[in-house]
Amino acid sequence: MVVWDEYRLCGITATHQLGVLAVIVLLVSELCGQGIPNVSTGPTTGDAWSFNLVTDGYIVAGGQSYTNPTFAADRKWLHLETRYNYENLRTGSFWVGYNLSAGTTLVLDITPMIGGVVGRTTGIAPGCEAILAYKRIALSISNEYVFNTIHSSGSFYYNESELKYSPVDWLHLGLAADHTKALHSSLAIQRGVLLGVSHKNLEFTTYLFNAGWTHPTLVLELGVNF
Repeated sequence: MVVWDEYRLCGITATHQLGVLAVIVLLVSELCGQGIPNVSTGPTTGDAWSFNLVTDGYIVAGGQSYTNPTFAADRKWLHLETRYNYENLRTGSFWVGYNLSAGTTLVLDITPMIGGVVGRTTGIAPGCEAILAYKRIALSISNEYVFNTIHSSGSFYYNESELKYSPVDWLHLGLAADHTKALHSSLAIQRGVLLGVSHKNLEFTTYLFNAGWTHPTLVLELGVNF
């Protein structure tokens, strides 16, 4: 888990955030341009599509509970994704991205994306999803910067990070952190632990955020691949 100082994160300027996105783009360019062995153009082979549906149920103590569905489709290098209640409540987003993968023992999967956001928050959002995995340890990051096209003061940086360890194939333990507008709490960064189990194409994960800091939030996540 990458742990941030919430006061530093809140003080990050748009210039700094754009700099981070620029570094990501440069990294992707290097991966493409250097001909790294074992680089693929995406998670699927041939002309097959793969699909992933994940629904998170947020049970917020003393606040508004909600669900957050995310649907993704991948074919070769192409990544399509749609989300609801993710950047903000009553807000949807639509994404297109490019899948890249490198490595064998140490595996990096990275998908730079561009999205449109509509609803309570409206804007344009460059973003990136990445997973760095080594044996039974995986670090995943999903981030974006939403440029609010209605009110510039509503622009913001979103980040969701997890560090997971799988002692056996079906069990996953780890830490998680979120910086989001959808979940309202007294903390700028929601931090917690996770416990997940998986079987074939199904995965169920329980998150507990903010216990010991403020009112806890329980998140129940169900994911299916097909």
